[in-house]
Amino acid sequence: MLRPRLIPCLLVKNGGLVKTVRFDEPKYVGDPINAVRIFNEKSVDELIVLDIDATRLGREPAYRMIGRPAHDCRMPLCYGGGVRTLEQIERIVGLGVEKIALGAAAAENPELLANACSHVGSQSIVAVVDVKRTGLMRRHEVVTHNATRRTGYDPVEFAREMARRGAGEVLLNSVDRDGTMQGYDYELIERVRNAVPVPMTVLGGAASLDDVVGLYRRLGLIGAAAGSLFVFKGRLRAVLINYPNAAAKVQMLNRAGWPA
Repeated sequence: MLRPRLIPCLLVKNGGLVKTVRFDEPKYVGDPINAVRIFNEKSVDELIVLDIDATRLGREPAYRMIGRPAHDCRMPLCYGGGVRTLEQIERIVGLGVEKIALGAAAAENPELLANACSHVGSQSIVAVVDVKRTGLMRRHEVVTHNATRRTGYDPVEFAREMARRGAGEVLLNSVDRDGTMQGYDYELIERVRNAVPVPMTVLGGAASLDDVVGLYRRLGLIGAAAGSLFVFKGRLRAVLINYPNAAAKVQMLNRAGWPA
């Protein structure tokens, strides 16, 4: 039976593991390969690795950096950052990566996403929808390049278009909640969830496993991704890679109304 997923998201900058707040102030928190190995031992559902500099700086994906966690990873791996061509997608899939996340490239050239789905299969292509409140009206808008570029796209319409073009999954990320640990943006999530027929994962704001339980209870079959929740511990945000054990995950699902 399908169940909601619980997914750590690792941000990589200059080869190191970092954590940001609203896509800014990257704080070094360790070695990404060490984090992958720890998550292996904890049997996580899935892992997302995002290179936060590649697209912004216009450089190629760091294939060597991608290959190391892909080689060590015992769970499905999703990679994003700097991917702009079918050749890059094919090379990354060849390294053992199950999913490729397309954000800026899909916003600038939706046909790339459609071609990628035809080339490697929809199940391997994730449409990234980074969303920030912008303008005087503070409306939700899709942004790219670490939230430095506005696209003019409404997140609901953009996510719907990505699904129409074949994306097998939508990754919805609230820039305003990133690293704040203030809880998920339910209003945004529900708007997008109601508009797309494909699996969805949400990111941005999770402070505790109670937030995850609330998300499962409210949205049902969805992926709950988080960064700070799995790399920090306690009020002082001490760096500690963590993830609930099997018994704790069963308890979470039961609390959310899902059979174990």
